[in-house]
Amino acid sequence: MSGADPLRPPPPPPRPAHPAGLSDEELLGQCEIGKGRSSGPGGQHRNKVETKVTLTHLPTGVMAQAGERRSAEENKKVAVFRLRLALAMGIRRPVPIGDVRSELWRSRCRGGRIAVNPEHRDYPVLLAEALEVIEACGLDAKKAALRLECSASQLIKLVKDHPPAMERWNRQRAERGLHALH
Repeated sequence: MSGADPLRPPPPPPRPAHPAGLSDEELLGQCEIGKGRSSGPGGQHRNKVETKVTLTHLPTGVMAQAGERRSAEENKKVAVFRLRLALAMGIRRPVPIGDVRSELWRSRCRGGRIAVNPEHRDYPVLLAEALEVIEACGLDAKKAALRLECSASQLIKLVKDHPPAMERWNRQRAERGLHALH
């Protein structure tokens, strides 16, 4: 005997990782990397070497760049983080019925509180997960918070930590005749 309950359906397969949650190696493997010179102020140390980094995520066309640091390697790290945020904002996956929380979400959300610094590597993928559920719940913060097992105020705070995400959420709500969230 296999030990499986023949009356209970097998659990659904895990959702594929959101591109914002890929390892640096996997993400960069899906990107075209461009280098160039940054413009603007900077004195004698600016424009002598190509330190600006532009990343284009080939499967989606999402781009990010960084050029404010003096080393290409530092700019590459900044560009990867910005790409993760851009992917979190732009890529939506279908949200299944039932418990939608990833292992990362469960590890970062305890007692209704979401513990993540907006500058931490985990922030973009948590933001992506939150935005997917928010959109699946008709932009309703309370319904999305219930599905994510956090408080609505914590969910709003998470999204607010990336102002473009909060602005988009409020713009989408306004288009549906819903009041803005603060």
